[in-house]
Amino acid sequence: MLLIAVAFVIKLTYHGPIGLAVTCAVGALFVFMTWEYAALQSKTQIADWLADTGLMLDTSVVLTIDVAVQMVMCVLMAKKVSGNLMSRRDKALLELTLWFPGILIFPVIFAMLVKMMFSFTGMDFSLIGWCCGAVVVVGLPLAVYCMKWLLRDDDDRLELMFLVNGLIAVLGIIATVNGRTAATGTNEVDLTALGGICAILALGTVCGLVIDRIGTKRQIKRIIK
Repeated sequence: MLLIAVAFVIKLTYHGPIGLAVTCAVGALFVFMTWEYAALQSKTQIADWLADTGLMLDTSVVLTIDVAVQMVMCVLMAKKVSGNLMSRRDKALLELTLWFPGILIFPVIFAMLVKMMFSFTGMDFSLIGWCCGAVVVVGLPLAVYCMKWLLRDDDDRLELMFLVNGLIAVLGIIATVNGRTAATGTNEVDLTALGGICAILALGTVCGLVIDRIGTKRQIKRIIK
């Protein structure tokens, strides 16, 4: 959840004041709409959810989609920052992925709200909901500007966001399968499987170089025209 929050903050650094204000408003509205449901939760029920293998596997699918969208945004934003020509389709896709807040940030906000209700026992739940909404409205812009101050280069933030999302994908697979991929260890190396993986990597590298070469030639032709 911490990595999801970090990736979300980095993504907001590429928004202007209007985009940041809209995102904060959506987050606060989500808190105000769910605080009553959060007040009904219990630690036992949350533990049951985490122990539900089917639910965790469904969550891994959602996480994969979320990470894929964020990585597409990173690639397209890197293309824009580098000054390369972008087609209308790329520009439209960049705007779509940039304004897409992500799916898992909402469960993260909900988890923060539930944690606050568990921590401040005896306090009115509605007051806790308002306080959590204030944390989103005030804390999110502060986190964004701190991130901009720490990493002033757009390329560095893009690289960090891409790496964080890759780590989220790996940790998500490990965490959500709930032990179903456990296998007996072995010291033997399957040379056939290893050779197949190397062949796939080599083929993907060649295809990537060919596609990049074709794209570069097309860009040169557009510039000449």
